[in-house]
Amino acid sequence: MSLATRIIAGLAPNQTRQERCIRKFLRFFPRGFHDPKYYAWERGYKIEAHEKLAGQLNKRAFRQLIEERRFTEIGSIVTRIESRTNLLFSFEKMAFRDAVRDVAGSEIFARAFYDLLYARGHEKPKFEAWCNAISDLPRKQTRVLTHPVVTVWPFLAQSDRHIFLKPMVTKAAAAEYGFDFVYKSKPSWEVYSSLLRFAETLREDLKRLAPRDMIDIQSFIWVLGSSEYR
Repeated sequence: MSLATRIIAGLAPNQTRQERCIRKFLRFFPRGFHDPKYYAWERGYKIEAHEKLAGQLNKRAFRQLIEERRFTEIGSIVTRIESRTNLLFSFEKMAFRDAVRDVAGSEIFARAFYDLLYARGHEKPKFEAWCNAISDLPRKQTRVLTHPVVTVWPFLAQSDRHIFLKPMVTKAAAAEYGFDFVYKSKPSWEVYSSLLRFAETLREDLKRLAPRDMIDIQSFIWVLGSSEYR
């Protein structure tokens, strides 16, 4: 009996919204987070980007690049790694690339990114400082301060604790799941902490599927809310 068959068989006849969402995910990926198709469609490229970013900007390497003032190199690393994914829209990719192309913008990004990942302290002030730094990046044509831009690099660097936010998809998924997701268009700790609570709710509810990290949680959200999976 497959994982999907066992789990679906255990769902109540009058299913809750949460159970219907799990059933939908298993309809596409019968072996859950360990389904080969799931790896090919959702997890593979994200975990590959994570491994590259975590490797090239681990704490020691990142600190050394900052001490040597190689800020544009840091900007190039993150831009190059993200460019091989489909996480950001093309206009967001271009806006960020332009913002970290020179030393001033790349230094703002690099120092704030390092502090978000590795500095001690509570998550709220660190995340708020991170949002302020992204807001301070040079802007040429389109704005850089968007939820996807703010969350994509923390997500790829530390996928055990950070998650990626696509607003429309996440709002649709939360509504489908019955979670009261707090959303405002401007990136903030209020919005991000609400998303983290949603992620923890999913992690608990999906124990039968054994999610490994935020990549699995974010992918589940994507399947629920994206028009690709209707």
